[in-house]
Amino acid sequence: MLSPADHRRGPWRAEARAMLLLAWPLVLTNVAQQLINATDVVLLGWAGASTLAAAALGMNLYVGFLVLSIGLVQASAPIMAKAIGARASNIRDVRSTVRQTMWAVFVLVVPLWMVLWFSGSILRAIGQDPALAADAQRFVRIMQWGLLPALLYNVLRAFVAAVERPFWSLVVVGVTIVVNAFLNYGLIFGEFGFPELGLAGAAIAHLCASCFLFLGMAAVVVLHPRFRRYHLFGDFLRADWPRFRRIWVLGLPIAVTLAFEAGIFNAALFLMGLIGPSSIAAHAVTMQIASLAFMVPLGLAQAATVRVGLAFGRRDPDGIARAGWTAFALGTGFMVATALVMLGAPLQLIGLFLEGDDPANRDVIRLARGFLFVAALFQIVDGAQVVGAGMLRGLHDTRIPMLIAGFGYWIVGMLIAIVLGFGLGWEGLGIWIGLAAGLAVVAVLMMMRWIRRDRLPAWRREMEG
Repeated sequence: MLSPADHRRGPWRAEARAMLLLAWPLVLTNVAQQLINATDVVLLGWAGASTLAAAALGMNLYVGFLVLSIGLVQASAPIMAKAIGARASNIRDVRSTVRQTMWAVFVLVVPLWMVLWFSGSILRAIGQDPALAADAQRFVRIMQWGLLPALLYNVLRAFVAAVERPFWSLVVVGVTIVVNAFLNYGLIFGEFGFPELGLAGAAIAHLCASCFLFLGMAAVVVLHPRFRRYHLFGDFLRADWPRFRRIWVLGLPIAVTLAFEAGIFNAALFLMGLIGPSSIAAHAVTMQIASLAFMVPLGLAQAATVRVGLAFGRRDPDGIARAGWTAFALGTGFMVATALVMLGAPLQLIGLFLEGDDPANRDVIRLARGFLFVAALFQIVDGAQVVGAGMLRGLHDTRIPMLIAGFGYWIVGMLIAIVLGFGLGWEGLGIWIGLAAGLAVVAVLMMMRWIRRDRLPAWRREMEG
């Protein structure tokens, strides 16, 4: 809610200030969570190539299920924001949303555990080396139990974002980075008095870090005066079946949308594998650069969901418009800046990952430079599509955006990637052009839907009902 002082600054300036105050901890939290996984990769790399390869296979499978599940959890943010914006009985409504989202997590996680238990069979079925698949299965069978606390942490993270206090999730993740690094190093290599457990040690460390994330956030929401009044864990066994159903109705399309987006980039990696190792390496480097830049519009998308949701709960069309367009301007503006950096200093960026003087890297650097040129061009549409999806989620609109994502990524993007990459022989460059085209289609369709938001069923129910 904007204060009178904010309104004196002008509503658009006030909205920009509120959006940035909400977004910057979300952005840094996203980056910090990436650093936890990066720490695992670095330390496992020190343990040996085969250890890293097995962990990478297991981690990719685990993270795929985690991302899918987080999509379900993300439905809680717009529901809570709408309740807070409406003000009436929002404490009870927010508490019930948190409780029912946690119930949904418990329902979802059991079948996922059952699938992950047979991760070795899954990896062998898709043609992975049997020895690596066996090691990956041992790794996953320990780490998979961290799925539950990781998802419960994300429920509480959505809560602190909805009440516009996301700084505390950043604090907890920041401490977890240190805890994770300490446990990983100790349990992988037998330091600090721990046994030397290698790959199993990394899995135990990741499990402990996931538990620490949830317990840390639980302590914050129980002890902090701003959060304590919600009594989030009170009446935990009390059912609210309409709200439970609402979580699934809103959350499943978000989960599928995230799966579509993550899946298209994984599929691009497999297509690069059909071309050659240099294309794989160049793709990996380019993706690392693009993914880091993507954390900013992703955080702004999360902030947009909350700010639009608050205005939606107040039945404030002008506030909805200001929140959405402010997030869009900030997200695309940042991506324009990153595109200029990519176009102006490609070799310097690639040099962060590859030694330019090494003749063995020459072909990879040449390919990565071409890929980075295309990545620079799609920065704007990538920012637009993720922020657009966040804006629509604030209006509780998730089903049609899911269909837009499936069409744009998998029909338009994948078709163009295959035709250009293999039909016309453009190889990796054609695949990246296909990715850019898919993102552009999704961005345009998302924004068209936002512009016509007054025709959405949810809008009509709230504004005209």
